[in-house]
Amino acid sequence: MANDARRIVKIDIDSGSLAAMSADAEHERRIAIFDLLEENEFWLEESDGPYHLLLSTQDGKLVFDVRRDDGAPVHVVILSMAPFRRIIRDYFLICESYYDAIRHATPSQIEAVDMGRRGVHNEGSELLAERLKGKASFDFDTARRLFTLVCALHRPPVSR
Repeated sequence: MANDARRIVKIDIDSGSLAAMSADAEHERRIAIFDLLEENEFWLEESDGPYHLLLSTQDGKLVFDVRRDDGAPVHVVILSMAPFRRIIRDYFLICESYYDAIRHATPSQIEAVDMGRRGVHNEGSELLAERLKGKASFDFDTARRLFTLVCALHRPPVSR
């Protein structure tokens, strides 16, 4: 586990920014938050942590509001969502295929879909790391969990 100077100890997602989600996607979001708080490496060059991360969207942009664990502001990063749109759309499509496979497919079919899902998820995580380069640093597992949370902010409403 990372030392507290390089760690997110609290994370909040603006409830007004959360999109409607399927039960499966909501479960993934809760797991990502739990796993992120259990183990992460995250730091800003200009300030040691521990950090409190507030995620939201404003005017269609992704907002990483990084604070100290006592709530004092440290740094706000605002990212355009345009570079993420395709990968998020692809990720949701393959997740729906995965959830359907879990219910109806053979183990080998589930494994094949899951490999594709993990590949798209990794691609989104790498894009997030690239977009935050020079603003925030983190390990790959933290990037994966943050990408899951970014997706939770931009999921199109579900009909089921």
